[in-house]
Amino acid sequence: MSIRSSFARQGRALRPGQTSELTVIGRDGSNRRVIFVAGEVIEAPNWTPDGSALIFNAGGEIWRIAADGSEGPTRIGTGALRDLNNDHVLSPDGRTIYLSANDGHLYSVAITGGEPRRVSNTHATPHHYYLHGISPDGATLAYVAVEGPAGRKRVNIFTIPAAGGPDTRLTDLPAPHDGPEYSPDGKWIYFNSERASPGHAQCFRMLADGTGVEQLTSDERVNWFPHVSPDGQAVAYLSYPPGTQGHPADKDVVLRLMLPDGGGRRDVIGLFGGQGTINVNSWAPDSQRFAYVAYPIRS
Repeated sequence: MSIRSSFARQGRALRPGQTSELTVIGRDGSNRRVIFVAGEVIEAPNWTPDGSALIFNAGGEIWRIAADGSEGPTRIGTGALRDLNNDHVLSPDGRTIYLSANDGHLYSVAITGGEPRRVSNTHATPHHYYLHGISPDGATLAYVAVEGPAGRKRVNIFTIPAAGGPDTRLTDLPAPHDGPEYSPDGKWIYFNSERASPGHAQCFRMLADGTGVEQLTSDERVNWFPHVSPDGQAVAYLSYPPGTQGHPADKDVVLRLMLPDGGGRRDVIGLFGGQGTINVNSWAPDSQRFAYVAYPIRS
């Protein structure tokens, strides 16, 4: 497969001999297919609700590619906004992309491209937004905020109306949180946190109002980014080696599945990856496949 090397260069770079492989795999680990290979970092694939395309981030921009790799990638226009990070979600109707930018704010833009509209608020103290989830009715966004000045930062979960409006705090702890994402029925928000063990992220869920927290994983590995399948029957997550701090790139990681209550955990595939692999929900609409990015290094 030919390697595409024409994305803008921004953020981390690949190592010599390394590529980004956008991959689709069955939930049982079968039918793995690399649909696109890039010579720069690409990250965080979403699946469009109609199943026709994948959306990913590269070079501070957002791109669309046919789900089978037959067409694209093509850039989705975001006006003057060209400094996006890898946290983005699609509206349930597939018409809108909600984006996180490195200026600390959230934006919305039509799936066909256009001038973004800012969704997030200006705060008197530092409040940097990182988007991860959208409610099933498309009305509410779930995000993590990095709050406070350097040396006193806290990372907690909030929601905000997708149309813009007040921020609602759901957690208020010194332990960091990340990856908040709604279940398909809107009842739960799944996330990862170090709230049970400092420096050791595990997967959790809580009711959508922030109450009823339940821990879903409690093993020696470091577990990130639980993503619920559209049928609500499975949760894919990223599992790092014991002792990993944060969610770095370039690690031997495992993609795992579990039941929504944390039971039935099993490995799907091991790969070289981490940051960028599954930062956002990448399940296909049929719940039988999901997408991820691996970063192999070949001599």
